[in-house]
Amino acid sequence: MAPAVTTSAGYTYKASPYSSHTLLVDSLPREGRGKRVLDVGCASGYLANILAGRGYKVVGVERPGAYGDSFPDRVELVEADVDSGLPPLRGKFSYVICGDILEHLRDPAKMLTQVAAVLEPDGRLIASLPNSGNLYFRLTILAGRFPQNDKGLFDRTHLHFYMWKGWSDLFDAAGFGVETRKVTSMPLGLALPAWDGTAPVGALESIAYALARVWPTLFAYQFVVTAHRRNSDQR
Repeated sequence: MAPAVTTSAGYTYKASPYSSHTLLVDSLPREGRGKRVLDVGCASGYLANILAGRGYKVVGVERPGAYGDSFPDRVELVEADVDSGLPPLRGKFSYVICGDILEHLRDPAKMLTQVAAVLEPDGRLIASLPNSGNLYFRLTILAGRFPQNDKGLFDRTHLHFYMWKGWSDLFDAAGFGVETRKVTSMPLGLALPAWDGTAPVGALESIAYALARVWPTLFAYQFVVTAHRRNSDQR
């Protein structure tokens, strides 16, 4: 298993085959062929840089000072506070990525509406979404606890805690139809850093991923969805 890579902005790129980062990147065709991608809340540009290396023309949006000191040169950076909405952007995009961002916004429905406006007619939105129906989340609440963590399902900066139906309703109200839904497993390697990359942790993550695929609403850690804009007569 590939190790996690810590970026200069303090974010962690999760290289596990079961991680949202891997699934986000792999949701796009392997070869970009010059197609345009918008990465909303791109952090230090770690996903954008991978896609640029595959031949995509990538624009990243991130608030001033939140992208570190070594943002990739081959990615166009637009500084803006995405909690206030998308800034003015040039042209349309074949793909828009919202990776671990919608749950942090005061008005995610507004963001989805703005994303729809910058997508090509046949463009796709690709998003990763935390699952507040996850068994760990449920048991923690049942035990009378609501941690304020730096990351994960109890990230203190999350403003929305949706189960799958909540996310599905949000996308539907914004005029998006979900085409595919993939799942991630609990990031046991990050929870057990001293054992990360070992065979036992790898086996446990494989089991967790299998459970997430069988019963997504209970065992998925995150959902990774690909969605398209519906025509008005389809709504």
